[in-house]
Amino acid sequence: MRALLVVNPSATTTSARTRDVLVHALASDLKLEVATTEYRGHARDLARRAAEDGNTGLVVALGGDGTVNEVVNGLLHAGPDPDNLPRLAVVPGGSTNVFARALGLPNDVVEATGALLDALREGTERTVGLGLAAGTPGTDDESVPPRWFTFCAGFGFDAGVVGRVEQQRERGKRSTHALYVRQVMRQFLGESHRRRGTITLERPGEEPLANLVMSIICNTAPWTYLGNRPVYASPQASFDTALDVLGFTKLSTATAGRYVTQLLTSTPERGPQGKHAVSLHDQTAFTLHSQAPLPFQMDGDHLGLRTSVTFTGVRRALRVIV
Repeated sequence: MRALLVVNPSATTTSARTRDVLVHALASDLKLEVATTEYRGHARDLARRAAEDGNTGLVVALGGDGTVNEVVNGLLHAGPDPDNLPRLAVVPGGSTNVFARALGLPNDVVEATGALLDALREGTERTVGLGLAAGTPGTDDESVPPRWFTFCAGFGFDAGVVGRVEQQRERGKRSTHALYVRQVMRQFLGESHRRRGTITLERPGEEPLANLVMSIICNTAPWTYLGNRPVYASPQASFDTALDVLGFTKLSTATAGRYVTQLLTSTPERGPQGKHAVSLHDQTAFTLHSQAPLPFQMDGDHLGLRTSVTFTGVRRALRVIV
């Protein structure tokens, strides 16, 4: 099989020696081309060319969730076509690797490479659903192009945290759990809408849900990881269904403490619940509007401020080697 390996040289948990071992192992089983990303969006461009050339059967992403997101958006540039597009494989090289771990892959480059080679030899794969987010027609954000996400998106508070973390990393700070905790506290103290939200969720044929402070959109479970501990915002979310939504209508100090505790103790059977929590399962289409511009993120990548985002859950969008 002809394959393209897209390597993010800045991946936080891989070294040049590890990458060389990986390349050697994959090249023993594949007709392998290796491409190293050089700029933001390069992984997307490489994957798009692989999808369009008609000769590449597999694209392997070596990097974190951001690299995987770019590769997916390149593969699906012209839309989902799981029977004809190259398959996707992931070798986790980031700090969290939510997508790879949600697929059941080991969170170690060497072990994940071994699992990938076993899967290729055995021909095991699955077709996963993905989320699509776009600017809403008739709003200030209507010109924002559609973008795919693999495991989550966030509008409001959590996206603000992601943005703060990115700023710290640009200043040379390492991506650690302590860094995230500090930025959560700073975002909370600076959040001006936490007592009365500005977000309204609209669905076809349903009454709008208003006054959301934040909303988390999940395409799978868990939502994220704290070290080795999975965190379940929407435990029912799955690659086999459409999208799940968790929203909060209030984030006072007491309320936020309660829901943070529920998140930290969440399980595959139970996520956050309560008077100020809104949970929706298997949603194919909905829109989030905000009265004020709010931070927006997808797959842990901060995308700036938005006032309106339209979401679509697309089942069976892409084939993945697992």
